[in-house]
This record gives sequence, C-alpha cells and structure tokens, in this order.
Amino acid sequence: MAADRPESRAWWIWSAAVVAYLAAVFHRGSLGVAGTQALDRFDVGPAALSAFTVLQVGIYAGMQIPTGLLVDRFGSRRVITVAVVLLGAGQMLFAFADSYSMGLLARAVLGLGDALMWVSILRLVAAHFSARRYALVATVSSALGALGGVAATFPLALALQNMGWTATFLLVGALTLGYAAVTGTVVRDASLGGSQPRSSGAVFQQVRDAWSVPGTRLAFWAHFCTMFVSGALTLLWGFPYLVNGLGVPASTASVLLSLLIIGQVVGGPVVGALIGRRPECRMWIVMGYLLLNALSWVVLLGWPEGRPPLAVIAAVFLVFALGGPVSAVAFALVRDYNPVRHVGTATGVANAGGHSATALGVLLVGLVLDLAQGMPGGSEYRVAMLALVAMLLFGAFRTAVWWRRARAAVFAAEARGEGVPVVLTRHRWDLDLDLPRATVDA
Repeated sequence: MAADRPESRAWWIWSAAVVAYLAAVFHRGSLGVAGTQALDRFDVGPAALSAFTVLQVGIYAGMQIPTGLLVDRFGSRRVITVAVVLLGAGQMLFAFADSYSMGLLARAVLGLGDALMWVSILRLVAAHFSARRYALVATVSSALGALGGVAATFPLALALQNMGWTATFLLVGALTLGYAAVTGTVVRDASLGGSQPRSSGAVFQQVRDAWSVPGTRLAFWAHFCTMFVSGALTLLWGFPYLVNGLGVPASTASVLLSLLIIGQVVGGPVVGALIGRRPECRMWIVMGYLLLNALSWVVLLGWPEGRPPLAVIAAVFLVFALGGPVSAVAFALVRDYNPVRHVGTATGVANAGGHSATALGVLLVGLVLDLAQGMPGGSEYRVAMLALVAMLLFGAFRTAVWWRRARAAVFAAEARGEGVPVVLTRHRWDLDLDLPRATVDA
C-alpha cells in the first residue's frame, strides 16, 4: 500500500496540472467562435482579425525555449501558476477591450500564459513518471487538453449568445485566475539533481547543448511537420476553406472542424501507448503519418472540380487530426536523449518547431489568398493550401535527414560501448559508423 503512494501522488499532481492545461487550450481557441462579434466590436476586417491569431501563436512559438529555461530553473509549479494568472488576466482584459489595440494587448497576455503551459506539463511528467510511461502520460495530457478546444466551441458560443461578450469573458477569466490557488498548492516538483545555470552565458550554453543533441534536432523537425496542418486549420483557415473553398454548408463545416479535436482526443492515448511500448517504431510512425498526410492533400486538392464528397473530407480531416498525437513522438525523443534536469529546455526547443510552423502556415495561407483573389470557383483556396503542402514536404525532408543522423549517433554510441535508451536495428540506408562526429552532429 505504501509503495503505491508515490505513484498516486504523482497522478494527483498531474491531474491538477492538466486541468490548467485544459484551461489554456480553451482560452487559445476562444476567439474561434467569437470572431464574428470581434469584427463588429473592434470594427476591423478579416485581415486585421487574423493578426490576433498570428500574434498569439507567434508569442507561443517564440516563448518555447525561454519557457524551457524557466521551467528547468524554477520548476513546473511556479511556471504553471504564473501561466494560469496570465491566462485569467488576459481573458478578463479581453472582456473589457473596446479597441483593436487593447484587444491585441489582451491576446498577447493570454498567448504568453498559454506559452508557459505545455512545456511545464511535460517537465512535470518527466519528473514524476518513468521514461517508458512518459509517452503515454504525455499524449493523454494532450488529449485531455484538447477537451478545452471542445469547450471553446459550442459551450462558449452558447454563453456568448446568452450572456454577451463582457460577462462571458469576465466569468471564464475570473474562474481561471482563481484556479491559480489550486496549482500553487497541489502541484509539486520532483528533485532532479544538478544545478541550473544562472549567468546568461550558461543559459545560452544550455540551449546550445540541447540543440547539439541529434535527438533534439530530430524532435524539432518531427514536431514541425506533424502538427502544423491541424493547427493552421483549427485556429483560422479550416472554416473558410471548408465553406468558401469546398462549398460545405456552415453548419456541416463546424462538425468537420470538430473532427480535428475528436481525432486528437481518441488518437492521443492510442499513439502514446504504442510508442511507449515499442519506442523503436516511433519514427516509423512519424514517417508513415507524413506520407499519409501528403496523400490526403493529393486527394483533397486533386479531386475533380475541387469538391470531394463529405465522407472523403471527413476522412482527410481525421488524418490531419492525428498529427497532434503523432507529434508527441518529439517529446519522447527529447525525454530519452537529454538529461532529465535539462528536459525542460530541450522540450521547449522541440515544441517551438510545431508552433512556429503553425504561425508560418497561417501567415503563408493568408498571403497566398491575397495574391490569388479573383480566381473562379473558390480555386484560390486550393492554391493557398499548397503553401501547407510545401511546408509539409520541406519538414518531411528535414525530418528524414535528422532521423539518419540521430540513428548514426546511436550506433556510434553503441560502438563505443555506451548505453542507449532504444536499441535500433541497422539498415542499409543508415549513415556509416565511421563518419566524423561533426558529420553526425552537424
């Protein structure tokens, strides 16, 4: 009985932290159903409205490495608590925002709080759970967090309709702010040993050390190319693409968009359990998924007259939804190939990959749409979505390059008699073991 207490305590701590993450995902997606009201409230056009999303995602991506450093330095409990305070304060500020500039400031504060959350959760999981259980707990955390995206759709839309803008955002902001008392008292950090850098030079060296690990570089690119498609569609372009590009009725488009969340909720634990039990298969899963994603775009964009049946669209969107669960492979790589006391920093590096790709994807689609205005039959959206396809192909290429280099580093370590976290089977396409170290780690 006593032996079960540490594990039970770990699950209790994790549960309190995951509720905070669910709140972060809710606030991240809260503008989706409030977009129409925001156009009227701030008296702006669609392009200016998209700046809210680009700003928020840009802050998120830019803060991932600093967040990793902060978590390694101060621990998950403090950073999560600060994140919850920022989320609540940002949403309460948004409730009273009556100008475009004030609205941007509110979303920036909210984006900062959101940016601090996920890396802190993963650091907490790494500290309290074993390496083999890490992948499952991380993907379950992501799946539960996705429920916050569900709450940011129909329930939030109903609240906005019945309570209005100010009351709705004030209420959810105040509830979030109050939850900081829970995270501050329930969440606890585990001692990982080792001292953390204090000088700026030592901090930058820690980031360089994390980036120099081939497994971290592989994690960055794997995360870059697996999750950005669903991110770009969920945050901004999915609804207009479905309605204006594919001719789907607005009510049906909302249901199709919900598949991006449902697929993540269902697929997360499945993928997590698989990569936890068979870690040697995780990069094969990533590369297989990237191939399936590319084929899905071929079907969607190459369909005659650009209007595939609803069943085909639904199947493709479910494929896109699996990008979130598959991206968890990146965090398992970070956990295996970095010392635990530096996992926060390395996780921040990897997490910056997918979110910077999401911000870039949102921006590129908007720019191509502006250039393609006037094309007949909604074909401008087919052209604009090619920007996401190009990013997918580029990310897949970089992932393949660093997969070979990371594998070479593992084989080289085995040849030196060092222990490795995962035993790999050598293939003919692997890099030679006698390559210079600079070639492997470049």
